[in-house]
Amino acid sequence: MKNSGLICVLFACIGFGSCKNDQTEKTTKTKKVEAAKSISVVCYQSIYEADTLDLKINTFEDGKITGDLEMAIADMPKKVGELAGEIHGDTIFVSYTFVQGGYTKKTYKNPLALLKRGDQLILGNGKLQTTLGATHFIKGEPIEFDRVKYKFNAVDCVEK
Repeated sequence: MKNSGLICVLFACIGFGSCKNDQTEKTTKTKKVEAAKSISVVCYQSIYEADTLDLKINTFEDGKITGDLEMAIADMPKKVGELAGEIHGDTIFVSYTFVQGGYTKKTYKNPLALLKRGDQLILGNGKLQTTLGATHFIKGEPIEFDRVKYKFNAVDCVEK
């Protein structure tokens, strides 16, 4: 009986110890994210017929990208969300997490690809696939950047 009680106490101590280690790892990861310095913040806008897209991109030293994107597309609820991703050559691959029409209880997540061509960013069209609830571009399928609606031009950043 004493041995089983001792074993239970031992497992409890190990459990509490591992929880503490997990907390230390989370703190370390948070500090690393804060340590990455933003090297540029650029705002873009794309206007196509009655559609207006406003984009703000923060670029970090390690090639990571964050930002905000608002999509006001005609006859659709406004989409407002955040971007997170990285740069690969002249293409930015991000995940766009957004809410639609002010309904904040449901969020959506889609991949986006932006090609830097001259002073413009071009929002590409590609075939998407959903696997285990996550949407992504299909590997091996090209992303179209020539026949697209949305081409972003740099604009002055305006705080909202």
